[in-house]
Amino acid sequence: MPEQPFLLSFNRFHIAFLATALAALASTAVGLFAQKKIEELLLLGGLGALFVLTGTLGSDWRQRFTSPRVVYLYFAFQVLLANAIIIIGREQSLVALILFPLATHGVMMLSSRGAYLLGALLVVTALVSFGALESGRLIDTVVGGLALAAGVVFSMVFTKVAVRENIARAEVERLNLELATANRKLREYAAQVQDLAVANERNRLAREIHDSLGHYLTVINVQLEAASRVFERDPQKAVVFVRKAQSLAQEGLTDIRRSVADLRSAPLDSQPLPKAIEDLVAELQASGMVAQFRVEGDLPDLSPQVELTLYRAAQEALNNVRKHAHASRADVTLTVLPGRLRIVVSDNGVGSKWTEGGFGLLGVRERVKLLGGTFAAQSISNGGFEFVVEVPR
Repeated sequence: MPEQPFLLSFNRFHIAFLATALAALASTAVGLFAQKKIEELLLLGGLGALFVLTGTLGSDWRQRFTSPRVVYLYFAFQVLLANAIIIIGREQSLVALILFPLATHGVMMLSSRGAYLLGALLVVTALVSFGALESGRLIDTVVGGLALAAGVVFSMVFTKVAVRENIARAEVERLNLELATANRKLREYAAQVQDLAVANERNRLAREIHDSLGHYLTVINVQLEAASRVFERDPQKAVVFVRKAQSLAQEGLTDIRRSVADLRSAPLDSQPLPKAIEDLVAELQASGMVAQFRVEGDLPDLSPQVELTLYRAAQEALNNVRKHAHASRADVTLTVLPGRLRIVVSDNGVGSKWTEGGFGLLGVRERVKLLGGTFAAQSISNGGFEFVVEVPR
């Protein structure tokens, strides 16, 4: 069952307002009752009830409006009620307490300058209501004014400290909530990063297995096919091809063992990029195809990622030449350009209209994309096929 709005309005400031106002009204009412001033007592009860209701429910209602005029009307009405109460019970010493709740509301609802002006207005109007400004009562005016001013200032300072404490507590709670939300999001992001890292590593391993194992198996297959073709007419040459295939199988096995050991095949760890590509071209030449490799420009120092990407691009392109091109010649050119490197692998084979390729080309595209480079594979006008990869250096 929801709480009533009346109960919701009773926060800690309303309790302080009520406690102070009721103390002033109760002490004044006791004095009036002792003096048998029944009419004044009844009037005090009505004005006091209106003052309390306006100061609690009325202040909550006032906060729904942003117009300064509403605020001024609220304080004007409350100041009039407070002074009317003072006039009724000005012979009672504690009736001045009725001013202090208004001072606290001034701090809460007005600017600092507005609160100070309200405090001064409360002191002056109270002195008038007490009759302290009448002629011949200078001492009473000074003493009463100082006492009222001290009480009003104390109420305002105490309220300002309490308001700042409330604001600080609310800010701490807000920051704690934001911190909890940030921690939750951080855990979610960490899980996403972990999943992404696992996926990237799987893709990397898939590329490495294809690029390394696929390369060796392709070359071995070419050597064995060459051996089968020449076996009947030249057994000695067939033996050379078979031994070459056996040697490549041993190299591939060593490479796979190294990949399993450290989850990374590292064809460029022990030799520079041009030498590694020359070895790829030499393998193609060993299968009976004319192949040439050249470097145009002075090759700068390259990052391992760039070197591996260019090497895998040349490796995949030459593998495709062996398997699909039906070519007699292949050329590999590594060109140094301003701010980037280009590697081109071309052949004089039959070409192809299908340029998407299989998993090998997908792996090359992924590697190039990670470096912010470009990749193209297309048939050329005079026959044959061409792979072009450009990456920033």
